[in-house]
Amino acid sequence: MRLPAHRASSAVLAGAYPFLAPGPVEVGVPVGRDVLGGGVFCFDPWSLYEAGELTNPNVLLAGVIGQGKSSLAKSLALRSIAAGRVVYVPGDPKGEWAIVSDAVGGTVLRLGGGSGTRLNPLDVAGTDGTVGRRARLLAAVAAVTLHRSLTAAEQGALDAGLAQAARAVGRPTIRQVVEALTAPDRQRARAEGVLVEDRVADGRELVHGLRRLVSGDLAGMFDAPSTHQIDPSAPMVVLDVSALGTDDDALAVATTCAAGWLEGALASSSAKRWVIYDEAWRLLRHPELVRRMQAQWKLSRAYGIANLLVIHRLSDLDAVGAAGSESRALAEGLLADCSTRIVYRQEPDQLATAAAALGLTEPERQLLPLLPRGTGLWKLPHRTHVVRHVLTAVEAPLVDTDVAMREGR
Repeated sequence: MRLPAHRASSAVLAGAYPFLAPGPVEVGVPVGRDVLGGGVFCFDPWSLYEAGELTNPNVLLAGVIGQGKSSLAKSLALRSIAAGRVVYVPGDPKGEWAIVSDAVGGTVLRLGGGSGTRLNPLDVAGTDGTVGRRARLLAAVAAVTLHRSLTAAEQGALDAGLAQAARAVGRPTIRQVVEALTAPDRQRARAEGVLVEDRVADGRELVHGLRRLVSGDLAGMFDAPSTHQIDPSAPMVVLDVSALGTDDDALAVATTCAAGWLEGALASSSAKRWVIYDEAWRLLRHPELVRRMQAQWKLSRAYGIANLLVIHRLSDLDAVGAAGSESRALAEGLLADCSTRIVYRQEPDQLATAAAALGLTEPERQLLPLLPRGTGLWKLPHRTHVVRHVLTAVEAPLVDTDVAMREGR
């Protein structure tokens, strides 16, 4: 019997005939088994960037709960440390990273809950772009607390208040900026053509918003000089914000402030380092935080940073704004700044969003709801792999956050 010939693209045939799939990535730390091509799949964003395989070192990791994305993030951190990299987690909302940090001799700073830890997110003196970084951070935090973007007048008042506080003390705190907003410099205001009464009025709502960090539920964490300094030799630094509970706005503000403090503390470091944003969907709900993240990510290559953004599903990006809006464009820009996209199993109702956001082929789209636990689709600019993550016996108790559920505890 003679069967009719069948024509298809190599992208389609690669799903049925593994020998058409690209060979495994052999540069970097081992991740697991390449399901289609066979062999060990390795990954290191810095090495791949230097080889021209990636346009930037940033990574997006998406997957529904219980599919092993958290285990992948943690084991990638552990293995990267063994390869000489450094790992920072600016906001650990569940307190899951402390055990990982302790295992490698890292540092864990706990915020809130009576810990007494204070971090000054404006403590970035002596680095390039200090004024701009401080202003962007304060504007982002104020926008979250006010639940809206700042007006031009408010931004002007904030810039003036920040400058006034910096002139007074060099390294200002948020508390001192609030005081400057309340009592602006009359002569400076006049020199800028603004009545001091108008400047007070322009900053009034900013004061109400920022007071959450001075006398509200976030007081005592980011409103005074830092009580800790980062040990540059520490392989991992984790900022544990689990004591803040489940208030999404509070966690988003705390993570942003903590990230700002880390950025200032690490500006002079030349180490290749991961910055891991766990449960990042909380940050994506706020356009101003996304705007600030995007600005910082643009500097990743200059500072040797690879950002890892961990979310549940690609539709988390929809929370920023409607299609075509400026807010949505910001989120899509953040995604575009991730050359590596790792997608674990997605529910059927998420397939269209995932395919559109990542530019998936039809076979790749059909594969997503079928992926078993611990197996993900790794999409790089010039190649796609299906990788089964392999945990070692030493890593498993440190990184597997779902073991208690599976054992019925």
